Parts: sequence; structure tokens; C-alpha cells
Amino acid sequence: MLQHIYRLWRDEEGQDIAEYAVMLAVILVLVVGTVRLIGSNANTVFSNAASSIQ
Repeated sequence: MLQHIYRLWRDEEGQDIAEYAVMLAVILVLVVGTVRLIGSNANTVFSNAASSIQ
């Protein structure tokens, strides 16, 4: 049993998976924030263009 604990403690493969998960979460937050920012600005630009045409 003690050997299994030592092996899990020294195994770095799980750390790689956790690092990828954190990196993916950060990328998703950035993408969602950018899309929301661009989406609201694009809506304003198109609304202003439509108002000026009429």
C-alpha cells in the first residue's frame, strides 16, 4: 500500500492533465469575454448605422 502512495506522489502525469485543464479554462474565459465584448460593440455599430440610414 505504501508503495502505491509513493508511486502516486512521484507520478507527474496527473500534474500535466491539471495544467492543461487550467490552461483550457483560462483560454475559454478569454474567448468568451472577447466574444461578449465584440458582440456588444458590433451591435452598437450596426444600430448606429441603421439609425443613420433611416
